[in-house]
Amino acid sequence: MGVAGPFPGYAGRSSGPVMDRDEADRALARLGAEHEAIETSLLALQDHAGRRLLEGADLTGVTKERWAATEQLITLLWAYFDAYAGAIGAAREIRARRRYPNREDLLALTELLRGQGVTVASTATRPDPSITGPARLSERFTLEELVARMNELYARSLDMVVASDSVWSALPARIDLLAAELHRTRSLAHSVGVRPGEHPAGDDLESITHELATLRVQVISDPLAFWLPGPGSAAPGGGRPDTTRYDRAARALDDVRREIEAVLAVRQDAEQRLVHLRDVLSRADRTLAEARSARGEVLAKIAASEVPAVSGPPTALQERLAAASEYRRHAQWHRLSPLLESLEREAEDELLRARESLSAVTAPLAVRAELRGRLDAFKAKVARHGLAEDPVLIERYDAARRMLWSAPCDLRVAGQAVLRYQEAVAELLDVRRSSAPEDRR
Repeated sequence: MGVAGPFPGYAGRSSGPVMDRDEADRALARLGAEHEAIETSLLALQDHAGRRLLEGADLTGVTKERWAATEQLITLLWAYFDAYAGAIGAAREIRARRRYPNREDLLALTELLRGQGVTVASTATRPDPSITGPARLSERFTLEELVARMNELYARSLDMVVASDSVWSALPARIDLLAAELHRTRSLAHSVGVRPGEHPAGDDLESITHELATLRVQVISDPLAFWLPGPGSAAPGGGRPDTTRYDRAARALDDVRREIEAVLAVRQDAEQRLVHLRDVLSRADRTLAEARSARGEVLAKIAASEVPAVSGPPTALQERLAAASEYRRHAQWHRLSPLLESLEREAEDELLRARESLSAVTAPLAVRAELRGRLDAFKAKVARHGLAEDPVLIERYDAARRMLWSAPCDLRVAGQAVLRYQEAVAELLDVRRSSAPEDRR
């Protein structure tokens, strides 16, 4: 608690020039306004919601340590304020003695208002000496120094209170909202069979539940562990709550929710997707059957040709499709969802493979059809030019046609025969074009 120094008959050294009456009155007016402002700030700190919460909370960790130190700071702050108020009161008493103060009064006022006229005794609640310097039995201050010290202690105390209150205002409510969303998601997950130990999403829900419960307890008991001071900010409460763990849990819950929604979508359109799967696999079977039939035809009709083998029907996919139908029948949607996704991809791949197999098997027939078409096209061209009765062309055409319309057909030899026919046609047309001017003459 602060006490004013001995002012009546004060004979100590003067703190600079002695104040006159007007200077003393102006200083007292300024200090009185400053006293009211400081008192208002201290009362606001005393009534701050964050300070009341800190007083009633079961604190742990860094918050417990800092609050113990801050309580001592606040106690010392009030002691400084009492000393400050006592000094102003003593100065006002001296000033009230006379309308025109004598020199002794002005000396006392000067020492009180400008000199180190305020003594603050050490108390049992004094904070660690590192806060206010080495431990001493008492300290002497000027009023200006005392105000600066109070401003420092007030800023440090308010910073701790505001930071704790900011974390408590931001995180617990958000955690509670996320926990409510987690409860709804867990109920929805149970309705589609997503449970811990049976589905990864169920295990994730259990992990998020434990994380949110732990996070809430830690935020309530140690809010300063979740506070990030603002860089370069000297204002009390400069910073923001650390929401890293909360954000991570929220993202994990979003991922689980999307997975649950996918399972729900499976429950709604499972039958339609199963019908589509059966259709795709049926088309793949028919295509492979057609490829096997075509392969027999190619082997019978085309000679000296490499025809790839055709695989059998996709029995493994059919078995998995049957398992998917069982999952749907027993409402095991969490098992059906990933199985359907993989089956849809593999069924489309199987259909594509069957089509490629059919194309590879029928390639020799396509080559024979192309040679037949080319032979007939050149025959029509020969007829348009009036060369249909040429014996060389007739002979080469008949040779090529016999090869292409006989079984088994040697595509290599038939292709050479068609090429000889084309060359003979080209030679005759060239001769005819070169002889045309002589005929006109």
